[in-house]
Amino acid sequence: MRNYSLWAFLPPIYSLSTAAGLWVVYIVAVTNEKITPLGSKYRGRNGSLYPPYISIAGNNPPASCIFSEVMNLAAFVGMMIAVLRYLQLKHRIHKPWLNVVSLVVFSVSCFGMTLIGNFQLFAEEMIHNLGTNLTFGLGTGFCWLQSYITLKVDLKNEGKKAGILRFVLSGCITVCMVPYFSLMSQGLHMHAARCQWALVMFLLLYLSTFAIEFRHFSFDIVCRDLSPTRQPVRSTE
Repeated sequence: MRNYSLWAFLPPIYSLSTAAGLWVVYIVAVTNEKITPLGSKYRGRNGSLYPPYISIAGNNPPASCIFSEVMNLAAFVGMMIAVLRYLQLKHRIHKPWLNVVSLVVFSVSCFGMTLIGNFQLFAEEMIHNLGTNLTFGLGTGFCWLQSYITLKVDLKNEGKKAGILRFVLSGCITVCMVPYFSLMSQGLHMHAARCQWALVMFLLLYLSTFAIEFRHFSFDIVCRDLSPTRQPVRSTE
């Protein structure tokens, strides 16, 4: 008999599926000669291919169709993981507002994912960039916040190990995000694109670590009838 919850598989499956979907988008874009491969040297446009940013890889069909599906599903399941994490901590955290803020922050980050997936960069640049800032900015904030909460709550006496792992991953995400925006502003697009891909992979790896706590808990859906119950009519005969 297993001594772990099947919910533990949700975070890693989510991360692996999302990563696989994004790499499929990249492969399709490279195959259709829309972007420069990550291992190549980018020499600027001048009729050549675009740099391999994730958003540019998913800008043109058929890659854009796959990209939209991947981002929409990632936003939906990511939101589900955030809600389950909120419920898991609801009666165990001493500062409930931290739990609420964490849920709101990642919910808005997931909304940013839908903007990235449904408003292509070259068509709606302003909305797309808003989605990018929400996803990366608030997503990074969520990681740091959850790392702190992990240490404080210390579920099943695993908080220290899981917290340290999450702080390391949060640091990796931040280290990738800062040069990503800096290099992009300087026009060093090839290096910026590599930082972006690393950032996303670290973020997905971070989300997969929720399997550590999920394996100890079961989440059930309760259906209740709120309509008033009628008392059975008794016969007077």
